Amino acid sequence: MNKIHTLAAGAALAVAVTQAQAAEIEVLHWWTSGGEAKAANMLKEKLEAKGHTWKDFAVAGGGGDSAMTVLKSRAISGNPPAVAQIKGPLIQEWGEMGFLGNIDPIAKQEDWDSFLPAQLAADNKVDGKYAAVPVNIHRVNWLWANPEVLAKAGIDGLPSTWDEFFADAKKIREAGFIPLAHGGQPWQDATVFEVVMMGIGGADFYRKAFVELDPEALTSDTMIESLKTFKKLRGTMDPNIAGRDWNQATSMVINGEAAMQIMGDWAKGEFTAAGLTAGEDYLCEAAPMTEHMFSYNVDSFAMFKVDSEGKKQAQQDLASLILSKDFQTTFNKTKGSIPVRLDVPLEGFDSCAKESRKAFDAASEGNGLLPSLAHGMAVSASVQGAVFDAITNFFNDPEMAAETAAERLASAVRAAG
Repeated sequence: MNKIHTLAAGAALAVAVTQAQAAEIEVLHWWTSGGEAKAANMLKEKLEAKGHTWKDFAVAGGGGDSAMTVLKSRAISGNPPAVAQIKGPLIQEWGEMGFLGNIDPIAKQEDWDSFLPAQLAADNKVDGKYAAVPVNIHRVNWLWANPEVLAKAGIDGLPSTWDEFFADAKKIREAGFIPLAHGGQPWQDATVFEVVMMGIGGADFYRKAFVELDPEALTSDTMIESLKTFKKLRGTMDPNIAGRDWNQATSMVINGEAAMQIMGDWAKGEFTAAGLTAGEDYLCEAAPMTEHMFSYNVDSFAMFKVDSEGKKQAQQDLASLILSKDFQTTFNKTKGSIPVRLDVPLEGFDSCAKESRKAFDAASEGNGLLPSLAHGMAVSASVQGAVFDAITNFFNDPEMAAETAAERLASAVRAAG
């Protein structure tokens, strides 16, 4: 009887400890479209299976801009969420302001440095210690297409140069379809522009202009040519782009209203959610002239300072879940991205994901791995905002010359920096 009592007491104590460590944590994110919401819910279910409670704080719109506005407001009032989706240099900025916690214990225990790409690991550290956990790797410079629409326009395959793109766009328009689906929001304009610039200027030029913010690059002939090509794309879109969300533009391709879209591979999550098969129902290729480059966008969850041991444990558990091989596989299949863990095999992933990993590996070994400015991976939020304004104003002003836009871009970056 004593032994039984002892075992029962031990079990009760274990349950009590587990309950004491269980906590509710509020998670701010902007995964609100069909494919994204499904992916977020997977993470919520995994965390709650560990006994914690996920308090959902989803903020739609702006590719994360709206969420960051809300986060700043909450932080200033002294009430930030326990976890927030933050990316790139913004992680460092929040860390420097003293808001972020330390999840290095779980990172060391699980040896994250052994399986995360070095640059992406560094992006998630503050003063050498992990303050955030990366979730995935998105490639931004994709061109998505509906093969049925292309076939009806007499087009076999996707364009590899911008000259080919515009020639195809003319055929698509004549066949009664919209050549390029797009949403007229600043971050979407900047996404398309940086992809155009990457192809025309190459990797080194992209780094000079959008990472180093070199004034000469920002006003160069290459920049002017990039701006002219970008402006020309306006003629391949429909007249109703203003304010359209990115996933609505993806739906235009899915539904056969439009032929193509330039967007990161979170768009693939929408094709997947619609029950479509890569390589058959939709096509994916690197955007024109960017075949050897990989513009990356990495989603991360930053852990804010919390006062209870239960919430700290919930943060550690969430981080551990995110980087588990099982979650990396199931989540990224749904989200459209590829695992951030380099040791996760891609068996069972679609052809676009396999091509993405191949492109990431090649770009990492070469010179083509590039942080996306449009998606918060390259520069500060203030500089990014200045670029958004300059690019969107140019795109929406039929009278503005590319030379003027280049000068305004350089001036805006200088003022913001």
